[in-house]
Amino acid sequence: MMSATDTTPGERTVVCPQCGGPSVYASHNAFRPFCSARCKNVDFGAWASEQFSLPEQIPSNDPGFEQS
Repeated sequence: MMSATDTTPGERTVVCPQCGGPSVYASHNAFRPFCSARCKNVDFGAWASEQFSLPEQIPSNDPGFEQS
């Protein structure tokens, strides 16, 4: 069985979004785009605890904005 960092000719290697290490973006990498189960789980934990939420937008200064 191939690991997430073992490549064969023609396979694409990407940067793991969690650790920055190399990760093979191929069907044999069950964790893609992550390099390992650990990186995938760390990212999922951050998502589940809402660390990836977007900041609240500042309301418009338009006086009629809130009436619509």
